Amino acid sequence: MCRILGSFAAGVTAPELDAVSGRQRHGGPDERGVLSGRGWSLGCDRLAVTDPGHGSQPYRLRTAPGVLAVLNGEIYNHRELRRRLSARGHRFDDLCDGSLLPALYMEYGPEFAAHLDGMFAVAVLDLGRPRPRLVLAVDDMGMKPIHYHVSGDGSVRFASEIPALLAFDAVPADIREESLDSVLATKTPLGTETALRGVHVLPPGATAVASPGSVLRIGRRAADGRSPHAGTGVLETLRHETARLTAADVPVCAVTSGGLDSGLVTALAAEELHGEDRQLHTFHLGYQGRWPDAEHTYARAVANRAGTVHHRVDIDPAELASLLTRTVRHLGQPNADPIALSTYALFRAVREAGFTVALTGDGADELFGGYDRVRRAMEVPDGQDWTAAYVDALAAAPRLLRHHLYTPAYRAFINDLGSDSDRVAARLRRSTGDRLSTLSEFETGCRLPAYHLRRVDHLSMACAVEARMPFCQPATVAMARSRSAGERTGKRALYEAGRGLLPATVLRRPKQPFTLPLAAMLAPGSPLLESVRELLSPAKLARDGRLRPDRVQALLARHIDHPSASDALALWAIAVHELWTEVVQGLRRPVDCAA
Repeated sequence: MCRILGSFAAGVTAPELDAVSGRQRHGGPDERGVLSGRGWSLGCDRLAVTDPGHGSQPYRLRTAPGVLAVLNGEIYNHRELRRRLSARGHRFDDLCDGSLLPALYMEYGPEFAAHLDGMFAVAVLDLGRPRPRLVLAVDDMGMKPIHYHVSGDGSVRFASEIPALLAFDAVPADIREESLDSVLATKTPLGTETALRGVHVLPPGATAVASPGSVLRIGRRAADGRSPHAGTGVLETLRHETARLTAADVPVCAVTSGGLDSGLVTALAAEELHGEDRQLHTFHLGYQGRWPDAEHTYARAVANRAGTVHHRVDIDPAELASLLTRTVRHLGQPNADPIALSTYALFRAVREAGFTVALTGDGADELFGGYDRVRRAMEVPDGQDWTAAYVDALAAAPRLLRHHLYTPAYRAFINDLGSDSDRVAARLRRSTGDRLSTLSEFETGCRLPAYHLRRVDHLSMACAVEARMPFCQPATVAMARSRSAGERTGKRALYEAGRGLLPATVLRRPKQPFTLPLAAMLAPGSPLLESVRELLSPAKLARDGRLRPDRVQALLARHIDHPSASDALALWAIAVHELWTEVVQGLRRPVDCAA
């Protein structure tokens, strides 16, 4: 697991590359490697996980002359690929998973990534051709991102994180005017766009190819026919994938929220390590004091049933304001989910305890219809519109509230341009599949990578922790898609799989997201409320010109008098966007990369 960077452009200087690397070195503190030449550069900040004593990047092989590669992620089938490539005459000096990438590219060209099983963002430079070629590729679920910018002359610059990308002199920090509406309408920009003009992210399962003087060509890969794990049962597949992901050359733990998804991963990981005479460590995050919806009891029950060494991490609410600033900076673009603070604090505790790899339950809700909005959409009778309520459920602020808060000029601008919520609704209505398939495709193919996986990637790597997700592996995804509609709605198949593995109290409890008790923490006297109040000051909002300060203040007063989860989320989203704009404005100045 690493942070990668590079350029296919003339005039990129060594100080630029140092700045790009410095802004994402938190994700790769173990080793730095950067190579550059006329019109190209390629670099990596490494978090050593597989064969940590070897595998320096960029990777080079004697049997692949002129080919350089860097990897962010893990290739789980690297042993199988190494055997195949060795039979074709390639020789490897170490057992690092990424070392085989130059050879794999030599054998298959830009289609090499179709043979990879894992989570990955890869960059390959082929300098042995008459016209050099850059190839970028990301995994099918989008677990590992590549952010990139293409200049007017076709030059390409890329990095794992947006703040690092902005350290290239030619990449502007140009905020999209519609970014505020994106945050309020869908909590974060979805798809390949970001909140910055000209800064894009590769879509899941994409391979991009660039040559000097040509346009960057981006295409979705076709699978190479690799068969997922032969077992088709839910529990059998999860057991197999979780076992694979516990294998590492560094300490491995699990994140246990107290819910079904992470509970299954915890139970199966503990089962696997017990067979190797090892004991799994589990981590659960909460907050000092008494707060609604605390999950400590459930997490402890899961840990006791699985026989893990359990770590309860309690954060002082007085620290939340500083956590907000750190998470916004690390994410690089606004994300209105308050879970970001919890995520960052949890991975920080994992790292401080000496663990480099953490297994999580992310992706289960998207694959198995766990969200209430999906269940409600499925219950709408045929012939009636189900998209409007579903799209509103994605928002940090419903459409009517957004329009109430916008200035007339900004409301007119969004009406002319169209909101992200309009584009999501249009996408859903265009689908020719059945309703469940339409919802699943959007949840897994669009919202999951942009809203959820990018957040997990950035905030785990902010703490130099590799997050591994059994639910996002190809075999699990294929298994989930083969289930009946009944099994895939409301996570019925997962509840059945959990019988005998998880405590009955966990299986019976209502669904609850792992997040911050936001409405309660935006209460009078809370340090978090004072931070939000400062970010929403009338003077700041008036200078920005997109929101009506009087109406935002009225919304804040209404929440303080009558606390509301929906009002709290809307206020939070606005505050996050305001803080993010301040962070972006400071990205042209030197930043503290160690924070």
